[in-house]
Parts: sequence; C-alpha cells; structure tokens
Amino acid sequence: MKNVSEYFGVNVFNDKKMQERLPKATYKALKKTIESGEALDLSVANVVANAMKDWAVEMGCTHYTHWFQPMTGVTAEKHDSFISPNEDGEVMMEVSGKELLQGEPDASSFPSGGIRATFEARGYTTWDPTSPAFIRDKTLYIPTAFCSYTGQVLDKKTPLLRSMEKLNSEAVRILHLLGKTDVKRVTTTVGPEQEYFLIDKEMYDKRPDLIYTGRTLFGAMAPKGQELDDHYFGSIKSRVSAFMNDLDEELWKLGVYAKTKHNEVAPSQHELAPIFTTSNIATDHNELCMEVMKKTAEKHNLVCLLHEKPFAGVNGSGKHNNWSISTDTGENLLNPSKRPEDNLQFQLFLSAVVKAVDEYQDLLRITVASAGNDHRLGANEAPPAIISMYLGDDLGALVESIIKGKDYKSHKAARMETGVDALPDFKKDNSDRNRTSPFAFTGNKFEFRALGSSLNIACPNYMLNTMVAQQLGEFYNELKDSENLEESLKALIKKVLTEHQRIIFNGDNYSDEWVKEAENRGLCNYKSLPDAMEHYIDKKNIELFSENGIVTKEEMLARYEIELEQYSKLLNIEALTMIDMAKKDIAPAVISFVKEVSEAVALKQSISSKLSTYAEEELIKILSNGLEKFVKKTDELEKAVKNAGEHKDNLSLAKYYRNTVFNLMNELRELGDSMEENTNSKYWPYPSYGEILFGV
Repeated sequence: MKNVSEYFGVNVFNDKKMQERLPKATYKALKKTIESGEALDLSVANVVANAMKDWAVEMGCTHYTHWFQPMTGVTAEKHDSFISPNEDGEVMMEVSGKELLQGEPDASSFPSGGIRATFEARGYTTWDPTSPAFIRDKTLYIPTAFCSYTGQVLDKKTPLLRSMEKLNSEAVRILHLLGKTDVKRVTTTVGPEQEYFLIDKEMYDKRPDLIYTGRTLFGAMAPKGQELDDHYFGSIKSRVSAFMNDLDEELWKLGVYAKTKHNEVAPSQHELAPIFTTSNIATDHNELCMEVMKKTAEKHNLVCLLHEKPFAGVNGSGKHNNWSISTDTGENLLNPSKRPEDNLQFQLFLSAVVKAVDEYQDLLRITVASAGNDHRLGANEAPPAIISMYLGDDLGALVESIIKGKDYKSHKAARMETGVDALPDFKKDNSDRNRTSPFAFTGNKFEFRALGSSLNIACPNYMLNTMVAQQLGEFYNELKDSENLEESLKALIKKVLTEHQRIIFNGDNYSDEWVKEAENRGLCNYKSLPDAMEHYIDKKNIELFSENGIVTKEEMLARYEIELEQYSKLLNIEALTMIDMAKKDIAPAVISFVKEVSEAVALKQSISSKLSTYAEEELIKILSNGLEKFVKKTDELEKAVKNAGEHKDNLSLAKYYRNTVFNLMNELRELGDSMEENTNSKYWPYPSYGEILFGV
C-alpha cells in the first residue's frame, strides 16, 4: 500500500502541478492572485485553464464541470465533454480556456427570491482561482462563483470571498497602525468538525421518512440509547472502520486534510475533523467532504445521514466551526501569548470579536437556523438558541481586570499529577472547555458550535468575517488620529469590553437560570427559523452587508425570501410524508394486529368461557382508542396542510408551518410511537430504532 504522502492531492491541480505545467511568469501571476487577492489577467487565466485541461485529459477525464454553491443548500454541477469534432468526422479532446473559466447555467431554475423570473434564464459561473480544481469520476471539477445576468449574487461562495477581502483590508490597516507594516495580508481560517450517522442501506430503503426528509418522522425509542455513554470514543466497528478508511483515502486524494475520526455520542453517530485551512477552501472542502461521505457509504451498503436530527430522543448532528485570524507573516491574531495583559494587539482583536458577536448576535443565530437545526438548539445536546461567548477563567479574569481597572492575576496552568510513577505528569490548560457555549474561545480560535451538520459553512463565516471587519474599521477610524496610541488603545478596549460584557457567559448554557439571566441582559432568544429570519432584514443588518460591499439590500431580501420559502417547503414535505405513512402503512398495520388479537379472544372463548381474555381485551382497547385518536389527528394534519395556502407572504406561511403544522406533526408522532410500543413487531411496517441504530 502506498504511503499517504505519495498520493495526497493526486487528484488536485495543486501548487506542485502548477509549478510543473505553467510558465514561470504565469505561475507567479497566479500565486499573487491566490496569496494576495490580486486580479488575474484574462491572458494568464487562459494559459492556466489550458494547462488544467491538459492535465485533466492525461488523468483520464472526459468531461469538465463548473462546481458551484447555489441557494439550494447543496452544490450544483453541469458536465460538458472535452470532445470537439474535426474535419474528418472524428473528435479531438480540446476545450478553450474561456469555456473553463466561464459557464452559463440556467439561473431561473435555482432559488432567487424573486430576483430572477422564469423567463430571465441567463446566469454565469466564473472560476475561483483561489480554490484548486480537482478530479472526480473522470470529470474535472472547477470551483466557481454564480451570479445572474444582471450581476446579482445567487450563491454562497461570492459573499464569503468578499467578506474575506473586507476583513483583510480592515485588519491590515489596523496592524499597520500598530506598527506591523510588514503584514501584507490577513486571512481567516476554519476547521469544521463534521458529525454524521451511518445506517444500513437495507434499513434505510424501508423508511420513506428517511428517504424523503432525511429524518425519522415516526419511531419509538429502543430499550437502549446513548445513556451508558459507551459509544462515544468507543471501539469503531469493522464495517464502519472500513468506510472511514476508504473515506480518508478518497479525501486525501482530493487534497482534503482529513485528520481525526471517532464515534460520537449517539449510537451509529460519528465525526470527522480536518486540519485548518482558509475559509474559502475549508468551505469547498467541507461541501466536498459531505458529498464523498455519501458516495463512499454507498460502496459499503451504508447510508450517510447528514440531517441535524435523524432520530428523536438521541443526539443529533452538528458541525463545529473553529474560526481564527492569521497574518501572512505567520502570526495568529487570536493568540493571547504568554502575557495577554500586555498584548494590546490581542486585546484589540478580542474586543472586535466581542463587540461583533454582541451587536450581531441575531445574525449568528440566523445563520445556523434551519428546519433540521431547530430540533437541536437548546435540546441539551447542542448550544441553546441564545448566542453568548465563553472566554474561560483566565481570559475572563483578564477582561474583568480591564473593565474594573484592577491588576490581572493569571490562572497559571497547574500540573496534572497522575499518581502513577510510569505515567508522566503534564501541564493543564489555563481553562476548562465549555461544551454548552455557542461561541467559545478555545486557546487561539473561537469555536462556533451551533452549526447544523448539513449547513454550508460559507454563511456563518461570511457573517463572522463581515461583522468583525466592521468593528475593525470603526476601531481604525477612532484610533488613526490619536496622539498617544497606547493610551487610546487601552481606553478603547476598556470602553468596548465594558459596553458589551453582557454577551460573555462562562456558566452552564443549559440551565433555566441562564435563560432568565439572558433575558435580563437583553440577549435575543429566537427558538425557530421563522422567529430568527424575521430579523435578518432589520435595518442594521442590511446596512452591515450593503455598506461593506458583501451583498446588496436586494440580495438580502432575496435570501430572506428563499430561506423562509425553503423552510415551509421542507415542513410541507415532512407533513405529507407523515400523512402518507399514517394512512397507507401504520393504520392498516395496527388494524391487522388488532384483528389477530380479536381472533385470539374469540378462540379462547370458543374453547372455554372460563378462560380470561382480560390481557387481549385491554390491548385491543389501548390500540383501538389510540388508533381512533391517530386517524383523527392525521385528518387534522391533512386539513392544516391544505389551509397553508391561505397564507400569502413567506414569513406568515413559515410561522404557520412552525406553530400549527409542526405542532400537529409532533402530536401525531407521539400517538404513532405509542402504538408502535404496543404492536407486534412483525406487523409494524418499518424497521425500529433498535434495528436501525444498532444494525451496522
């Protein structure tokens, strides 16, 4: 077997291949674009594109595709072959550089929130040179941005790239003001931890709810769940290990820095974590990772579930977004250093993040809102819907000392004494970790833990980048004319931390006390997507993105409509699936079982009138009463879905689905799950939780 270093990135048009295949001047120009964000000349782009095409054909590719991230929540691709007819009626493998650099998918067929009408079909994809092209299934994949004919942004990549540029310009200005004139570029880096479930495909194929919605709409709890904590970090099953090994190999070939893998808390749940890279590449890699997970699972007769809550009653899946800021000189701007009390640069950048999270806490909640994630947030398995920041004991003490003007006493890291001679003692971290915090400082980065497992990480990261860039711009304007920069810095830091300390909370985010305290502090608590999205188009949020050149007011209004519309459509699909399952499978199954029990009663009575039929009659009564309620609730849900058409605007419709349809779905599920617990398993039409979660 080959060493990983021998095949890592073999399917990527990476830096090594560019050096080998491009003229020196072309390579140098491309590197400037990648590292410094400089515009790429079209003539240079054509040379790169042709070299990329030649490499792809040599690797056996027959097609190329522009791979982009529309507002559907998944990636999109249209494949074109390299063939071109010649005069002899045969074909050649060629394509122009322009074709590789620019594509034209149908813009009217993707969500646009009203920006594009059906007859206004033209849209464009354009090559993103900062994210390397790669090969999959004999096709050259070219990462691209996507916009309409009139220039409106229709994807998730473009705002992210713009936000990275904005944060870079504002951070560099601040650093130059602080004397770091050697810094030419600042980038944000991300390491997204990906959670997922693996289940047997045979079980999956028997569950219409999993097929249509990605989650179980009915399902009684198994006798065992996650209460013994024996699955977390437990020994990985052979079948799962084989999948993980294949997944690692496929990701490594694609240049994805897959690093850590382990069992997660719930049965059949697992996690993969990569090494940090730039926000743009990390986003592309995470989208690629989710796609490869699904395809690799198929090879092992498994199905990879990325829904945030596929199984009620056990932990759902999230995605921890580890976010940091670094310079091209190798400095992490969120590293406190050994003496954070003297590190005014760190304190300033920390203050920018604190102020940003406080002022735009609603945006952070909005960016992780989804129909799936609404099941998790606040459910004692994920952070609550209330956004707050955890700084830890050491950094918390520093902030307190700045606010109160007191001397700072560092919580010096103690040594952990194992008490076993053969085991070495070791130095502990300055602070513990807080797994309940939505936005926690973890040494030299912030871990945004509220993301759902299926989410495209471009959204939270472009919001983070933009809101922090906004604060850095305000700080620069306040400091640029200072006659005593150090004193002005200290005063600014104290002022910001004092005014925004309400967002800092180092305690238990799951406690009822915190909910009350957060309300007293004036923190928002939006428990569902409709509640959160209503504030997306608040004036301050529109101004943040429009004035920083990330997206326009029109584009924000479009995204607002898209998110609400998709939410309603998802709940509509779930409701229709429940109705279908209830009518066609569950009710008939219970009726058949009741019939069998009734026949048992008749048989007993025919043998002897003295034989007791109490147990059978009680079971019949329980199931008959339950079935009557179940059928009535199904009818009620069906009527509610039909009445949804009365709501004409997307916000009203989304709230109706959340407050009426969703509640009826939960009531119907409770009735159905109760009947499953009392119905013979041979009659129940679907695999049980126990069979699914412990069947791999």
